Amino acid sequence: MHLHKYEKIWLVFGLGSLALFLLIIGFAAFWKGTHPQSHIETIDPQNVEAHESFKPENLGLREVADGKYIVNIVASAFNYDIGSDDAGKPVKTIRVPKGSTVLFQVTTKDVVHGFQVAGTNVNMMVEPGHISRLETVMKNAGEFTVVCNEYCGIGHHQMFATVEVYDE
Repeated sequence: MHLHKYEKIWLVFGLGSLALFLLIIGFAAFWKGTHPQSHIETIDPQNVEAHESFKPENLGLREVADGKYIVNIVASAFNYDIGSDDAGKPVKTIRVPKGSTVLFQVTTKDVVHGFQVAGTNVNMMVEPGHISRLETVMKNAGEFTVVCNEYCGIGHHQMFATVEVYDE
């Protein structure tokens, strides 16, 4: 079998690129410990309130240390349940100081939802039976919209909240 000079060049280039790609992936996965987000902790989607983090009194924002916060959220049909205020009205805004570290813990009762804080690196898929977690530092002040970026039904467009990052 005879290979033309240019075929040999492109064949070597293609195989070299493949080898380099596999080396980079192997280095990132095994040496650096980079892995796709996994669902380490499972939860009964029919009874999320049984989990300590998702009891109604534990939903929303709470400070766990100086400059460190946890936000517990339950996503369900066209709503992010972030708890309720003193008057019993649903909370739709989370306020955190600029530079704080925030751990978002989100689960869902019904279907697959998305959880994206637009303008930040927070973007998770929320699946029934799993707890999705992502920790981030809120570096920029401003108002950021929380949107569901996975189509979840007819009222999908009504599923939103706000994260307000303020200067101290």
